[in-house]
Amino acid sequence: MTVLEEIALRQSFRFALLLVGLAAAVIYALIYCYRGPSVAKTLVKSVPLLSFALAGLLTFAHPLVVGALILSAIGDIALSRDGERSFLAGLISFALAHVLYVIHFWGLAGGLHISLGLLLVMIFAASTEVWLTPHTGTMRWPVRVYVILISLMGMTALGLSGMQLAMVGAFAFLASDTILSIQLFRMSESSRWQVPASVALWMLYVGGQFAILAGAGWSTPLFHFP
Repeated sequence: MTVLEEIALRQSFRFALLLVGLAAAVIYALIYCYRGPSVAKTLVKSVPLLSFALAGLLTFAHPLVVGALILSAIGDIALSRDGERSFLAGLISFALAHVLYVIHFWGLAGGLHISLGLLLVMIFAASTEVWLTPHTGTMRWPVRVYVILISLMGMTALGLSGMQLAMVGAFAFLASDTILSIQLFRMSESSRWQVPASVALWMLYVGGQFAILAGAGWSTPLFHFP
């Protein structure tokens, strides 16, 4: 196989895996995201981020992004199950994914940049002490640490000059975590908003992860905007 043939094959696998991941994400949103735990739910939920990670691995995406995607897939599997232990395992996996994204964005942006957006993210993080933390019970400190990490991801993403897709992806990820927090700690299980919240957070989450990979996962973004 020549070098050009290998490149073409890798690119074919990349787009095929991305499509598989997106298709699985749509199936999960339509059928499983608002249902209780099951083997089928766990299997389908694990596909999108693992497919994205494999697409990145085969085409030399940045190791930090691939690692964050794999950790996110582990978090997806954990959160597809019931119980505080599963929730904590998922929280730790996603927290580590955010750490990798923060390191990656920090390197691309060259640190934090003072802006109105940075101030707004800081205000958002501080506000969770009022509307979220008092309702988290024994999970108070893990949730606090997680809020700091997702806020740092948003802050560092603000400096991604010329990588608007990745910036949008980071804030979609942050928005999905916010909806999940409301759903878990502020919304009753019988609320009529549970199903739309589940669908919205899932689509924001998968769309955000895809946008981060496409916009800042490879040395050349997957999509170019004028």
